[in-house]
Amino acid sequence: MSSTLHNKLDARARQLLRALIAQYIADGQPVGSRTLARSAGLDVSPATIRNVMADLEELGLLAAPHTSAGRVPTAQGYRVFVDSLLELKPLEAPQIEQMRRELPTAGATQDLLSGASSLLSDVTRFVGVVTVPKREEFPFRHIDFVALGGNRVLVILVFSDNEVQNRVVVTQRAYTAGDLEQVANFLNANYAGLRMSEIREHLAREMRETSHRLHQLMVAAVDVTEQAFPDQPGADMLVAGQVNLMGAQGVADVDRLRELFEAFQRKRDLLNLLEGCARAEGVRLFIGEESGFAALDGLSLVTAPYGIEGRVLGVLGVIGPTRMAYQRVIPVVQTTAQLLSGALNQARQAT
Repeated sequence: MSSTLHNKLDARARQLLRALIAQYIADGQPVGSRTLARSAGLDVSPATIRNVMADLEELGLLAAPHTSAGRVPTAQGYRVFVDSLLELKPLEAPQIEQMRRELPTAGATQDLLSGASSLLSDVTRFVGVVTVPKREEFPFRHIDFVALGGNRVLVILVFSDNEVQNRVVVTQRAYTAGDLEQVANFLNANYAGLRMSEIREHLAREMRETSHRLHQLMVAAVDVTEQAFPDQPGADMLVAGQVNLMGAQGVADVDRLRELFEAFQRKRDLLNLLEGCARAEGVRLFIGEESGFAALDGLSLVTAPYGIEGRVLGVLGVIGPTRMAYQRVIPVVQTTAQLLSGALNQARQAT
């Protein structure tokens, strides 16, 4: 859609649209023809500019507020600007290094993810969001079992990112301490370094191919692991800097803010949107109603995926007003995703 609209614009219209949006992002005021004549760098009269602005308005790229003779960009106007007219520049090396220093690289994965959402918020002055990977996305490094009596077993899991989790599970039948030690030794020797879904696949395949004695051991391993590694009931995300939206253009009224903060609290719809972004490559950008999520009308969402060893674990991003400096925010989101991925890979290699 944006490419079709872009093709309808001649060079002069594109330059005026770019200049108008840049001016509006800078000061937040409707842009008039005289202002545009000074800032666009074109040797044309204000009357000619007014005619071009009227054409841009007819295409749905600009709108005229009732209280002003100037124009403001619409969501479609921003889309054409971002897709066709925006010139992105990578962040300077000193800023990247500063961001790297501010992102915690020691400690648990949750601390690293929380640090990434705070970093996004601090750098952009908007809302930073990061989805939390499901635990089963991380390979396990070591496992131990402790019999608690009856069919109850304490499972002690150490993951590749040094996260330790303890879970009490109820198995299909009772196991002795010796049974559990044998199962733990078997899993640690054969499956350490694999994700839970991979362990299930290996066990199911190998059960069909092994001897009766080993088969019995695998039955016990399947019983315990299915209880210890259940499908995670729901994804989660970390949010930082919600208060940055207070007073932002387009979201300043109380009812609008309440709707948005409730959406952050519920998380479900926003998580569905972010998880959809995780399945796409590179940066994704939703402007206003493009997200299909009513709470984000009048806002923009810029996202990028992060992961380890080329495998996507989640997505991070920034939520702010449609009037944001996209040329600055997009590289910040890209860079933060790269830094987070690098820190996660580094943590894994260190174990």
